Amino acid sequence: MGKLVYGVGINDADYVTQLFEPIVDVCGKKKQKRVWVCPFYEKWKDMLKRAYSEKLKLRRPTYGGITVTKEWHLFSTFKSWMEQQDWEGNQLDKDLLIPGNKVYNQETCVFVSRQVNLFLTDSTAARGEYKIGVSWNKKNSKFVVRCNNPFTCEGEYLGYFLQEDEAHQAWLTRKLEYAHALATLQTDERVAKALINRYTNYGSLL
Repeated sequence: MGKLVYGVGINDADYVTQLFEPIVDVCGKKKQKRVWVCPFYEKWKDMLKRAYSEKLKLRRPTYGGITVTKEWHLFSTFKSWMEQQDWEGNQLDKDLLIPGNKVYNQETCVFVSRQVNLFLTDSTAARGEYKIGVSWNKKNSKFVVRCNNPFTCEGEYLGYFLQEDEAHQAWLTRKLEYAHALATLQTDERVAKALINRYTNYGSLL
């Protein structure tokens, strides 16, 4: 058996999962450049990295506590699952179906588009002093609300409000409207349903 991937992963593929070619850098040192990687292996390795790379966790503390189910420590098992998913061009997500989930496994994971991933990331951004979507405008002495539009990738101004709760509700209402719109574009029914549930039950999922 070869070296474990991130201390736990076993690459049992019966084919070459990565191809390298020798290059010489500007300092004259010989190095190996990766010129191809199996897409299944790439997703598997990235998943293990997020769960078990200590260097990555130092840079991104939110990855703390993440694990991968033991069955997926074996590459072939993960690959068999991934082949049955709508994975091409999409990103692996572990907590859309179950908010707050920290375990990668076949019951909790789905593949989502980059558009959906960015939309969800916006919902868990650092809140700062005020509720998500809300900031204080000192000049007008009011709360101002903005929501990222997942279709234009631009921030959308929603107005000024006197109360923080009212401002946050305006953000949530708009977010739910976008969730419904995104849901109509999904090929995976689980993703479509989870998008709507996320913002329908937003307060209870925090």
